[in-house]
Amino acid sequence: MFEKLNRFIKSFNFLKAFVLAFSMITPILISNAVLNDISVGFSIALGVLFCSPTDVPGSLKHKFYGTLMAIFLSFSLTFLFGAIAYNNWMLVSALGIVVFLVSYLSVFGFRASLISFAGLLAITLSFAYDSSQMTLLTHALLVALGGFWYLILSMSASLLLPKIQTDQLFVSIIEKTSEFLKVRGELLVCKTNREVLYHKMFELQTQINESHESIREIILSKRTNSGFSNRTRRQQLLFSELIEILELAVSNPVNYEQFDTVFIEHTEKIEVFKKLNFEIANQLEHISKVIRKEATLKPTTKILEILEEIQENIEYYRVSVGLPKSRIGTLMLINLKNYQEKQVQSLIGIERVLGNYISNNKILGIKDASRFITPQDYDLNKIIENFSFKSPIFKHSLRLAIIVVVGFFIGNLFSMQNPYWILITIIVIMRPSYGLTKERSINRVIGTLIGAAIATIIILITQNTIIYGVIAIVSLPLAFSLIQTNYRNAAIFITLNVIFVYAILDPNILSVVKFRIIDTLIGAALSFGAIYFLWPAWQFQNIQEYFIETIQSNCNFLKQIDIYYHKKGEVPTVYKLSRKKAFLAIGNLNAAFQRMNQDPKSKQKEFAVIYEL
Repeated sequence: MFEKLNRFIKSFNFLKAFVLAFSMITPILISNAVLNDISVGFSIALGVLFCSPTDVPGSLKHKFYGTLMAIFLSFSLTFLFGAIAYNNWMLVSALGIVVFLVSYLSVFGFRASLISFAGLLAITLSFAYDSSQMTLLTHALLVALGGFWYLILSMSASLLLPKIQTDQLFVSIIEKTSEFLKVRGELLVCKTNREVLYHKMFELQTQINESHESIREIILSKRTNSGFSNRTRRQQLLFSELIEILELAVSNPVNYEQFDTVFIEHTEKIEVFKKLNFEIANQLEHISKVIRKEATLKPTTKILEILEEIQENIEYYRVSVGLPKSRIGTLMLINLKNYQEKQVQSLIGIERVLGNYISNNKILGIKDASRFITPQDYDLNKIIENFSFKSPIFKHSLRLAIIVVVGFFIGNLFSMQNPYWILITIIVIMRPSYGLTKERSINRVIGTLIGAAIATIIILITQNTIIYGVIAIVSLPLAFSLIQTNYRNAAIFITLNVIFVYAILDPNILSVVKFRIIDTLIGAALSFGAIYFLWPAWQFQNIQEYFIETIQSNCNFLKQIDIYYHKKGEVPTVYKLSRKKAFLAIGNLNAAFQRMNQDPKSKQKEFAVIYEL
């Protein structure tokens, strides 16, 4: 328990959450102390909140420009919706159109989708503006000031503590790779719930691919901008070995059903391979602790012993079963052993990087390093290309715009205490895919109910505003640090923060709790209904695009292999790029299949065929 808490506090997510909470709370406290009024600090805190989604792992350049775009959107949209707030017809029209346009920015990729989310937050929280406190222009300028304040703190943290983000990404990749290898080990001997294990393996592969992309951008950006430092050399060597472990696994699939058939009377010959997988995985977990500085590197001797045991088992099987009957089984065991020996070599490579790495260990500089970073594609033609019902982003943007307007009408029709809470719930929960929207809806509702129950108990026990303030302040960084890893628990702390902030300002706090629950339920119901009934983007409708991309990229990779084998010499950059694209395409196909698996059973058309493919 203490170890987990210690890791959590040292994690990059907690550091980011602490910076975010500090940058929100500080202006509020200063505003209250100096001006005896929190409205100025509250406006600045809103600007901080709007820009925080763009602060994700990646190069400092992309983070900087992404945050600047979020600041511009926050200022513009806050001013726009504040200016038309008193004209209902204009407000409703603008709400639908602008929500669609801002959401549609997601066609430009992941970081653009985060900038889009910042804009959507600014739209919904513009309804919290109180014109009696300050002028609209002052409020909008303070929101922009909050964005710049957060940009300064965020960039400073990244520059002063550059190791934390990269080390945390490496730890995350290593731990997920370890879990991935354990699942492959379980698949060798498990005969009852293989489908569950398959899905888990695909999901882990997708997560590892996403982490690879993030860390590739960080390392190669450093390499391009400032050349090789000793640390960058280590990181690149370590990253290369981790990529090798995943790609070896993906390119060496095991026909588990065939193993069941061939070794039905010799299951012990397979058990030892599982043991090797688990030992490699355990050593990777040990390496993650070394990077966390929780342990000293100790190479394992068990792996070589298990490899010797495997070789003895192969010889025993070949002799005891006899030729020609043992030929197929022997070849299967030898091929599996050869693959796992390569995995062991990659593991030894990681140990060498962390342990006995010296300046004479050579790593070739990457030619055209920037070409290996997935580019941010901001081609304006993407706007036109995606402007049709064939595009999931177009359908999601239109769906979101309609449901936000519906939520606005419901909130005002029934005179909710804070109608914009419904809108916030909608933009936070709704995603282009059914599975993720469903999952977030459930977690949001459960987290809100638990948070409201805890808050109610505390309110009934004490009416001390100092306790309320402490809970509000402490719950804020906890909420932000958990959003990416455990959304339900994050929703608990978000609810506690919101309720106790209002508890300090509003004596009728139980009414706030009641409306918080009602607004969340309405927003979740609207989101879930929209994703199911309004132009749903079922994965069977577009998974063929992922198959086409995967086949084409693998064809290109095979052509580059052919060219290299004929020409020899140094491995060309185009070969490495085609390899990267082929494996990423397979990862994207796995992710699409996982999304399809989350769709309703009635919408999983040709599931069995797609599963086999």
